[in-house]
Amino acid sequence: MYHIIINPASRSGKGLDVWKKEVEPGLHRENISYRSYFSREAGDVARIAADILNNNEECPIRIIILGGDGTVNEALQGMKDTSGVILGYIPTGSSNDFALDLGIPTEPAQALQLILHTGRTYPMDLGTVTYDDGTKRRFAVSCGIGFDAAVCEEALHSNIKKLFNKIGLGKLTYLGIALKQLFTAKSVSCTLTLDDGEPIAIRKLLFITCMQHRFEGGGFMFCPAADATDGLLDLCSVGDVPRLLILFALPTAFKGKHYIVKGIRPYRAKKVRIETSTPLWVHTDGEVSRRTNAFSVVCEPQSIQIIGF
Repeated sequence: MYHIIINPASRSGKGLDVWKKEVEPGLHRENISYRSYFSREAGDVARIAADILNNNEECPIRIIILGGDGTVNEALQGMKDTSGVILGYIPTGSSNDFALDLGIPTEPAQALQLILHTGRTYPMDLGTVTYDDGTKRRFAVSCGIGFDAAVCEEALHSNIKKLFNKIGLGKLTYLGIALKQLFTAKSVSCTLTLDDGEPIAIRKLLFITCMQHRFEGGGFMFCPAADATDGLLDLCSVGDVPRLLILFALPTAFKGKHYIVKGIRPYRAKKVRIETSTPLWVHTDGEVSRRTNAFSVVCEPQSIQIIGF
């Protein structure tokens, strides 16, 4: 039995068409047993995921997400215990960084075939952000504070993103907004602490991203050494770098070559503490819910079973 959570609004409303015209017929052709669930408003996906885990005695519970990286993120918020979950993903978002690193096809019928027949199942790490008020949010791909989160926050409300999604160019949304934010985002001071080590002072922080996978923001390979099965967070810190130099470095991040620029530094740790002089936007898998100036991040090793190449 597969439990399939569908975000019909993904890809600017094309998610429902993908389900009806490609995925559901494929399931019927192969006589696959499944139940489908549709989200209708914010918070639905988390509630659906929680209901599936709470009301089924199957072990493992096989869940397929049809949506974008944000849909995966919202589903994770509803899963208190992911140890008995096998997760499949049919990407219908605009960035699809999760699929990119897992080798999941962006063509829905091919993604379904990978889930049903050709993929392999293996344990994958998750990350958890904990704010100082005790609020927690899980993430599958990355979390970040500063510039990259501000880009995500603007993209979530962008009419340009909706237009580009309709013509299959959704990833350009992030690049365009990134260029804009590059010259409007404020730099602040930051203290970064890795695994209870000595604090690292960053005088003019643009952003820090903590990643399980290599890609975020529509294909930027900010952490080329990231491995979602190694029990570690990979970080990319950008500080004390002139904005024009960052403009040069940004395109090189698509190939993971941005560390040639002084002030862009990689780090690796099991847990991280970040404190900034001014509250900034924070994202988890591109989902932005709050500003803060202090939070912690930990890696949860081998927390969920994932189907990929």
